[in-house]
Amino acid sequence: MTSYTSRLISFLLIYLISGLSLMVSAQEIALQLYSLRNQMKLDVERYHEIIDQWGIRYIEGGGTYGMSDEDYRSLLERNGLQMVSIGGSFEEMRDNPEAVIERAKEFGAKYIVTFWIPHTSGQFGIEEARNAVEVFNAAGKLARDAGLTFCYHPHGYEFKAYGDGTLFDFMIGSARDFDFQMDVFWVQMGGGDPLELLKKHPSKFPMLHMKDRKTGTPGTTDGTGDVETNVVLGTGDIDIAGIIRQAKKNGVEYLIIEDESSRSVSQIPQSVYFINQILNE
Repeated sequence: MTSYTSRLISFLLIYLISGLSLMVSAQEIALQLYSLRNQMKLDVERYHEIIDQWGIRYIEGGGTYGMSDEDYRSLLERNGLQMVSIGGSFEEMRDNPEAVIERAKEFGAKYIVTFWIPHTSGQFGIEEARNAVEVFNAAGKLARDAGLTFCYHPHGYEFKAYGDGTLFDFMIGSARDFDFQMDVFWVQMGGGDPLELLKKHPSKFPMLHMKDRKTGTPGTTDGTGDVETNVVLGTGDIDIAGIIRQAKKNGVEYLIIEDESSRSVSQIPQSVYFINQILNE
């Protein structure tokens, strides 16, 4: 083998390895369809077309807006959209996780997310956290055996003090068979630090909900808040840029925009632009 051929092969190997590394660590922008809950009541097909026009290819949802599964999958295909995550309620994941797993598979989703733990408002404590962890570990094992990942999506009430840390610290330390989908807005609302959590637990957050908060918004500990405090990413009081940079280091797979405000249609494309700016630094 000539020296030139050897150098060429070495170069190609480095190129291929670098390319594979980029493919593995690349972050994809997705949209939580709840952001368009009001618009979908007006025209389901049109607003799926708009998602495509925003340059978003990945979505989180699970419903079909009254369409048959086949017709809805056809709508997604026409607009180049891929369902990557669906919701499963706490009760579903406790009583019949197999049905949710099957639904995820039907849509080609790789993640299942529970967004809320039932409890009396303002009274989420260690008993509720322990019970939830037990349910989530059991459901998460079934999901993993089926080739999927189950995640819990904290809503802020998990950041009450417990022991030397918080209830969330207990939950993430007890999560054997499930991961977490961090909603950076709700973590901040509950008194947590989303950036520090990403640094502390780099492998536990395969997805993030990207949502910024109007500067000066007071926090809450009960998982409630004014949806109109959702602002364009990078314009509020959450360190969205720092979170995106850390997510890139961690290899977070999906940065899912969720904008619950009445201005979501105008704000979402601006948030897409902001994420791309930081990712492409």
